[in-house]
Amino acid sequence: MKQKFMFLALGVLVSATWVGAAIVATVNGSEITSDEVNRVLMEGTQGRFDSLESSKQNELRQRIIEGMVTQKLIYDDAVKTGILDSKEHRIEFQKLVERMKIQLAAKEWEMQQFKTIQVDAREVRDYYDKNADEFVDKEKIHARHILVKSKDDAEDIIRGFRGLGGDKLKSEFISLAKSKSTGPSAAKGGELGYVARDQMVKPFNDALFAMKVGTVSVEPVQTQFGYHVIYAEEKKPARKASFDEVKNFVENKLKMEKFKAVMEKKMAVLKSKAKITYSK
Repeated sequence: MKQKFMFLALGVLVSATWVGAAIVATVNGSEITSDEVNRVLMEGTQGRFDSLESSKQNELRQRIIEGMVTQKLIYDDAVKTGILDSKEHRIEFQKLVERMKIQLAAKEWEMQQFKTIQVDAREVRDYYDKNADEFVDKEKIHARHILVKSKDDAEDIIRGFRGLGGDKLKSEFISLAKSKSTGPSAAKGGELGYVARDQMVKPFNDALFAMKVGTVSVEPVQTQFGYHVIYAEEKKPARKASFDEVKNFVENKLKMEKFKAVMEKKMAVLKSKAKITYSK
């Protein structure tokens, strides 16, 4: 229950900032708007969508849009086949209406409570200054890898890169990843995206972050998955987000902490005044 209050309020807070609703898809004349998609994204990520990397945001957004298209197609077919006219549908629909009535009233009540929460600008700055580590983006390396079963196979691949460099090395690595790698990233040329320090298993992490950009690992890297040949494509140094970049996030975080405390007190009062019995 405590988490539910927090997630609902955060979704309300963020979605309230969206202005205008662009049409992102039309299915048999029925429109899907950006507002609808945004609401699903915020609920699905528990309010953390804006903190995801842009590539992940785009991927997730497209998946949600495709899912909503599928849902509308199924609904249209359900209408055509008469499901909405069935007795079973009418019964389940009425049950859903009753549940939604309660949930909507609870959500509106929470919104009213949340609007009363105030966070002073000094509190926001103070939190940022005292929790510096929380806003440091770790060093990241854009990596690719070729995964094979044996050490000999990995060594053969590494030998094939001798004398290559620059775009030629990258092109050859991508080609071999597609043809020889047994990992799920093979089809994308061994693409792993930007890997943060300590994100991968230790042997892989240690080897990757000891490499120079534009080079291939000089020896196979063994993990529980097999033997890896790694290519370090690009580096992003560690950096601390500026206060302006995160102040809205911090304000929301502090609001949620205060909101949680307020809700706990209110719920305690409501329970103390209510007659509640539980069936055994």
